[in-house]
Amino acid sequence: MQIIKSNSNINFIAKRKIAFFLSVALLVISMVSLVIHKGPKYGIDFAGGTLIQVKFMTKTSMDNIKSGLATIGLGKSTVQVFGDPKENEYLIRADALDTATEGLSLKVKQAVELSTRNNADIRRLEMVGPKVGSDLREKALFSMFYALLFIAIYISGRFEMKWLASGVMTAALIFALLFVRKICIFFNLENTIPVLICVALIITLVFFWFLKLKYAMGAIVAIIHDVGITVGIFSLLEIDFTLSIIAALLTIIGYSLNDTIIVFDRIRENLRKYQNNSLEKNINKSINETLNRTILTSFTTLMVVVSLFLIGGNIIHDFAFAMIIGIFVGTYSSIFVASPILLVWDLYEKQV
Repeated sequence: MQIIKSNSNINFIAKRKIAFFLSVALLVISMVSLVIHKGPKYGIDFAGGTLIQVKFMTKTSMDNIKSGLATIGLGKSTVQVFGDPKENEYLIRADALDTATEGLSLKVKQAVELSTRNNADIRRLEMVGPKVGSDLREKALFSMFYALLFIAIYISGRFEMKWLASGVMTAALIFALLFVRKICIFFNLENTIPVLICVALIITLVFFWFLKLKYAMGAIVAIIHDVGITVGIFSLLEIDFTLSIIAALLTIIGYSLNDTIIVFDRIRENLRKYQNNSLEKNINKSINETLNRTILTSFTTLMVVVSLFLIGGNIIHDFAFAMIIGIFVGTYSSIFVASPILLVWDLYEKQV
């Protein structure tokens, strides 16, 4: 199946300045939103607390639900409609428990039935302590950071044959980060972990620059771009950041990397095949040659994810939404972010 002709000659590289401006604008908006909201809106998985999903037989008032919860020490809980309003399902969120956790499901059921005069069915009850939530948050951040580092090794080895340089750099960063983490834990400074990882990412990009790992630089910047915009949209919309979103972000990292590697591989081939062509022309040619595959892959993946978003149920709704954003942003970044970075690097080296 061919949507785009193989001999197409769309000048993507000529639009790189507009694309860079758009990407920077989106990232700035994302950062501003995260600063204003003091980070993502963490769900129960990361913030700790209690999540209760309850279904009533008939329509009921949220005020009546709250008044019932107050009788068992959950008066500060938030209550919101879950799914289709016609289903009469509600999510109850409590930051912390003021009552014993044993038999909580039965206590909630009895309390809300008494206050609403309505039969209730507890569909789900999740409890996460604040310490567990903090540990999960740290592990989620480290998982993404380590994924980026090992991706850097792979890209550097495959495209630039610098396995040793990238491996030594990665090992040094991992040991340094683990050492600093131990110090933070010792002095009870665990909240500084996100800042440390951001600093480590900046240092990683600096290492890429000095070691001249341009392909790794392009791939990692594109991935940071994709993850940053996705997290920023979730922050803007104030959607809960849960473990399923971390799974979506790791999937987006893999998806974006796969798309970028296809383009990079074609660029490398064309640089050998058309040595008389300029780098700009070879990059543009490579993007056009892989464009049909990129569109087909994105379209078929998007069909599945949109199906999950529409009919997959509320539990998987946020995961599917993150994937939809990631597919669009990941496809965009492989064309307008990762590849043009190679050209910008080359132009800079020629000026120096």
